[in-house]
Amino acid sequence: MSVLLLNGEPAEAGALAAAALVNYGHFTSLRCVDGAVRGLDLHLQRLQEGTRALFGSDLDLARVRVEARRAFERAGHADAWLRLTVFSRAFDFRDPLRTVAPDLLVSASAASDWAGAPLRVQPLRFRRHRPELKHVGTFALLDLRRQAMARGWDDAVFVGDDGLLIEGSTWNLGLWDGQGFTWPAGQALRGTEERLLQQGLATLGVAQQVRPVGLAELAGFEAAFACNARGVRAIGAVGGQVLAGEGGWEGLLARARAASPWQPL
Repeated sequence: MSVLLLNGEPAEAGALAAAALVNYGHFTSLRCVDGAVRGLDLHLQRLQEGTRALFGSDLDLARVRVEARRAFERAGHADAWLRLTVFSRAFDFRDPLRTVAPDLLVSASAASDWAGAPLRVQPLRFRRHRPELKHVGTFALLDLRRQAMARGWDDAVFVGDDGLLIEGSTWNLGLWDGQGFTWPAGQALRGTEERLLQQGLATLGVAQQVRPVGLAELAGFEAAFACNARGVRAIGAVGGQVLAGEGGWEGLLARARAASPWQPL
């Protein structure tokens, strides 16, 4: 079963009007297994920073953990997806500078792996608004993904006006050159999974760097991959550039992921 809790209680339609009609808030998505989460501290940090930036108030992180745990337990799945959305029923778009108390909406449902053939992605010009925040303004992301799929691609990868790679529609981009990993620098939403992989690779002593990468440079890489809360997925082609995907990079990333401890809610 799936559950939807607002401030720890079953969500009612009327209470969700602000979230649906005003569409102002932020969120984080995470996988919870047996009541524990990899990178929980990073998810909580993201929620706190987003709440201060959008509402001028603090989020009670102890409350967040309690309500997330409650949703996980009520859903009845040992392996579940949780989405924690922060908005405020007191927010008034006519007076957006007024400090308001946050509301917490938690959904929980059965988890699934991000499996499938390597993605074929279409490069599109785009840079998200306020990329440092995982905000609920996802229309452009989903619309561009839909446009790419309508043209026969699996997803979209975003490129700046300068021709530099930024990120995917709902994922970060990583590259493998046969010796180490490269993470394209740019004004992207830096995902929790990306940060955990970077930490794990550093622990393993695997070479990695963060630098600007032009679309034209992809020919110099052996493999590319997408990563987000669902895991890692190989990318087989970026536009006309086909990537072989060889070199043992998947095993290195699996070991890097395993190096991140599970933190109880």
